[in-house]
Amino acid sequence: MPTIMTHAIAASALVRVATRGRALGWRFWVLSAALAMLPDIDVIAYAFPIPYDSMWSHRGITHSLITAAVVAGLATTWARARVPLRPGLLWLCLAVAMASHGVIDTMTTGGKGVTLLAPVDTTRYLSPWRPMRASPIGVAFFSARGVSVLAYEVLWVWLPAAGLVLVARATRGWRSDHQG
Repeated sequence: MPTIMTHAIAASALVRVATRGRALGWRFWVLSAALAMLPDIDVIAYAFPIPYDSMWSHRGITHSLITAAVVAGLATTWARARVPLRPGLLWLCLAVAMASHGVIDTMTTGGKGVTLLAPVDTTRYLSPWRPMRASPIGVAFFSARGVSVLAYEVLWVWLPAAGLVLVARATRGWRSDHQG
């Protein structure tokens, strides 16, 4: 899996583009980042005798697109009075933030896939394109391998995410300059 910071960065870039750079306040950005990282709460399964292929194990139901939709709905209910977005757009942004986690995890070299459609389907999916290195879990994250994975992610996710945001910002400015 990529590091949780990379999940937050990727989701923030997607959401920033979707909201067209609006000023949405710190609550929105903290909530978006938290939902992007939330699926990895399932690493707690390693402390129990849960088989890896179970939807209750790591990269199971918490990584599901269905779970992302439901959790985004609950988060929208809480945040709609605190975030200046229409509820439908708020839900979409939060769902994309959380769903991006599972989708990105399908692109890693580690693991046996992600149950993107749990609980309806417990098949574990992997992307045919898997450029992401698997991050060490726990204290091993602070090893030389963890630092190497993070450096790789900065190059292959963080910088492209920043580029996406900058291109979207420039495109918005160019469009507004050339309209009417």
